[in-house]
Amino acid sequence: MQRRLPDWLTIQSGDGKAIAETRRCIQEFSLHTVCEEAKCPNIQRCFEKKRATFLLLGNFCTRSCGFCNIGHAEHPEEPKKSEPETVAQACEALHLEHIVLTMVTRDDLPDGGALHVAKTIAAVKKRLPQATVEVLVSDFQGNENALKVVLEAGPDILGHNLETVQRLTPRIRSKATFERSISVLKTIKQIKPKQVIKSGIMVGFGESLQEVLETLLVLSQIPVDIVTVGQYLQPSPKHLQVARWVPPEEFQEYEKEGKRLGIKKIASGPFVRSSFVD
Repeated sequence: MQRRLPDWLTIQSGDGKAIAETRRCIQEFSLHTVCEEAKCPNIQRCFEKKRATFLLLGNFCTRSCGFCNIGHAEHPEEPKKSEPETVAQACEALHLEHIVLTMVTRDDLPDGGALHVAKTIAAVKKRLPQATVEVLVSDFQGNENALKVVLEAGPDILGHNLETVQRLTPRIRSKATFERSISVLKTIKQIKPKQVIKSGIMVGFGESLQEVLETLLVLSQIPVDIVTVGQYLQPSPKHLQVARWVPPEEFQEYEKEGKRLGIKKIASGPFVRSSFVD
């Protein structure tokens, strides 16, 4: 049973007309967003401001993490060849200045979908050369060549999430390891030292405060430039239950520690998500 939300997790409704306009634009282009598929609590705030995080490579993931609402399939449909240009057109229609792209994990594809992601970055940059492009990728099963393909497309920010602390990773994430994710982040920096990289975790799974602080230390040593820490919210009864509602003052402590460790930007709060920080 979903635990009752504390007062600080009250979600405010937004401008219905603006939200509907954003939703209609996304539907017209037949695109998927992580906002909708993952039941993000910030969807009204983002759609109201004509923001959206586009979900590439379909809406079915080959992994099935206990926290994630995105659908699962062993063999999803082939990626749509038209998607990179369609995403670029939607970004232009929404007049976006900062574009956030994410992806489902596609372990069924030889390159994990890296070339498709790279083509989308290129299409967006061609149509909106003044915009910044942020991309959140899977671990590509540790495929260094796949990372290189994405990096060569020139994303302004490249992210890969740890999602949780090391101890809880086997229970929280499907077919992923803490060590591999750390390796992905390190590899990005090795390939392109000046690349801005980003990672994030959720809290409320049963981790200790000390485990979160240790995770921030590990990320700072890579170094990861941008880190997000947000409250896990159970998207449906079949998903992992919330173990604890983390109070705002604890999030403030994580932010303070991240700054002390030298992380350039750390966003820590109940509604913070890897693609939403304000």
